[in-house]
Amino acid sequence: MPAFVLILTYVVLALAPLALAAASGRPPRPVMDEIASAMAMVAFAILLVEFVLSGRFRSISGRVGLDVTMRFHQLFARTALALALVHPFLYTLPFARPLPFDPTRQLTLTFAAEGLVTGVLAFVLLPAFVLLSIARDRIGWRYETWRLAHGLGALVIALLVLIHARHAGRYSADPLLSGLWAVLTAIAALSLLHVYAVKPLLALRRPWRVTGLRKLAERTWEVVLSPSGHDGIAYKAGQFAWIRIGAPAVSLRENPFSIASAPGEGRDLRFVIKELGDFTATLSGIPLGTTAYVDGPHGNLVLEGRGGTGIACIAGGVGIAPMLGLLRQLELDADPRPTVLVYGNRHAGQIACTEDLARLRRQHRTQVVQVLLEPPDDWQGERGMVDAALIARLFAEPRHRDWLYVLCGPPAMMETVEAALLGLGVAPRRIISERFQHD
Repeated sequence: MPAFVLILTYVVLALAPLALAAASGRPPRPVMDEIASAMAMVAFAILLVEFVLSGRFRSISGRVGLDVTMRFHQLFARTALALALVHPFLYTLPFARPLPFDPTRQLTLTFAAEGLVTGVLAFVLLPAFVLLSIARDRIGWRYETWRLAHGLGALVIALLVLIHARHAGRYSADPLLSGLWAVLTAIAALSLLHVYAVKPLLALRRPWRVTGLRKLAERTWEVVLSPSGHDGIAYKAGQFAWIRIGAPAVSLRENPFSIASAPGEGRDLRFVIKELGDFTATLSGIPLGTTAYVDGPHGNLVLEGRGGTGIACIAGGVGIAPMLGLLRQLELDADPRPTVLVYGNRHAGQIACTEDLARLRRQHRTQVVQVLLEPPDDWQGERGMVDAALIARLFAEPRHRDWLYVLCGPPAMMETVEAALLGLGVAPRRIISERFQHD
């Protein structure tokens, strides 16, 4: 399914309640009241469709990429929040007061307990929910805890809004619109069930084993998973997978990691993982042979279908993982295009995969540009950060405008690099990126 079809489907679902409300034939109210109801309905529709965006469906993220999917998810979540917070203040008609020109009470707003209480609860919980999502990295919650709270919290808010809409909504009492809310809510709940139960249960039939574990750099490990009793997964270089290691298939101990191996290297999956305080802090103690489960592949950080007279991979920290997969596959394919790898770290102890970097220099003629913020005295590479000045020095020639640029690393670095490349005249379609952290 093309990306534009996915976007069009999202817009149609978000606006469908307005079409059904307009077709209900109810007498018109003051303009501000109609706008208030429209904002509330669109906000609810967006909230329900958001579940599908975060439901880990490859037909969605595989088409437009995790980065675009998550940005889309966040943008519309904040749009729904703004619409929901503003809409109750736009009503002009009195609450629960019969109007002399409205004997049927179709124009009268109600204070029915179910509609009022659930609406107030959702009004309070939704902004708190969004703010906690934005600030999750600063709160210090374990990833698994936040993930459970995020999914269940969103479902609770959706159910509250459903009750509010049916009991207090002027249009939502109509059978067609009420049915649409029921269907969208059911799809939202099934999306959660798909992620937390269905996919894990399916993974039971295709277990993996830890067959390799070694320390690559400070707090950075290589983990190799081998399929156990099956042929593994078909993936493209640059994609990622959600993995569980040493945990039941149905478990919250699941995290996304880029695949650092290349499809042409065989069935094993290689990951470069940094300790971040969750289950990754236990990597050093994982015994070989430990059972693991893989959900993938996901993501669109791939070279297939994208042209470019050269390839530039720009990575920061553990963002080196997908770049290794991409460059390894280019090497196996004997791709003749020039390649450059820009790899930034804070200090020398964080440089991972030095053997791979040496081999890429030697066998594939990849230009490897290493950057350290805190270099030792004898450092021969670049000093400082991966910033606009460095990008300009490396890629300012006109021929570089036709290259393809692949970015993965800290959000601040990626935003700086993207802006620098655009300033050099590189077309946006030639810049691909994938973030695992979003504000």
